[in-house]
Amino acid sequence: MSSEMPAENPLPTDVPDMEEKINSNDNQVKKGEPGSDKAESIGVMSKRQMKKLMKQKQWEEQRDLRRQRRKEKRQKRKLERQYQLESNNEGSDRKRIRRDVVPSTLRLIIDCSFDNLMVLKDVKKLHKQIQRCYAENRKALHPVQFYLTSHGGQLKNNMNENDKGWVNWKDIHISSEHYNELIKKEDLVYLTSDSPDVLNELDETKAYVIGGLVDHNHHKGITYKKALEHGIGHAQLPLGNFVKMNSRKVLAVNHVFEIILSYLEKRNWKEAFFSVLPPRKGASPLGEANDSSKHELHEKEAGEDNSSDSD
Repeated sequence: MSSEMPAENPLPTDVPDMEEKINSNDNQVKKGEPGSDKAESIGVMSKRQMKKLMKQKQWEEQRDLRRQRRKEKRQKRKLERQYQLESNNEGSDRKRIRRDVVPSTLRLIIDCSFDNLMVLKDVKKLHKQIQRCYAENRKALHPVQFYLTSHGGQLKNNMNENDKGWVNWKDIHISSEHYNELIKKEDLVYLTSDSPDVLNELDETKAYVIGGLVDHNHHKGITYKKALEHGIGHAQLPLGNFVKMNSRKVLAVNHVFEIILSYLEKRNWKEAFFSVLPPRKGASPLGEANDSSKHELHEKEAGEDNSSDSD
């Protein structure tokens, strides 16, 4: 039996030194420190993180702008509520006014039988005057029974071309027939400034006729003659009792119509005249006009007296 001990195997040369292994582990621990991770994440940031930061920055920068927009929206909603409330109140007022409307039994006729006496330019003027009459009657407190008679010719053609909605007009009787064929003769009164009779009071059982003629005084007295020919009543509005005018007492169709509507509401001729007559007519209250004339005459006489004294 041999007494020799077995020889030890030598260490392999490629085994790393223990010190190097420890140093390596220390380095790995340092890389795992929190401070090191943060620095590395800032240095290498993803696109998603960049967008998030940009959005946050933009959100903070626009804070005042958002506050201003919210304020504007609140003000807008407040104004809308206020407007809605006012609109509702106006609607209630209109309904209340419409409930106060009491239609008159008085019939008011525009006689359109003078179509052949007018040129197209004047026919168009008559059309506008009729439109005004219709509009005023629709909103009057005491609307009349409105008639348009002898409707045809140039007037009807012009209305078809320029006002096709006339066929849908409400509260109006439009007929191609003459007024004599529609209403009893004893009820008819032709309103003409050439009549010797003055209309001091309206009779709401009557039918008053207005001549639908724009002629610039080319056919003086024609409506009065028409009334005599048909054997119907005639009268003039009491204009001369209340008004001093610089021009003839011939009024446009719509002015006569509106004066009658106004009288039915006010029951006062003077107020009715001055609520309708246009300034170009040079109308002034009769008493004031007389006082003014007397004042001018007095001044003229005083001037003559002074002139005589100076001589």
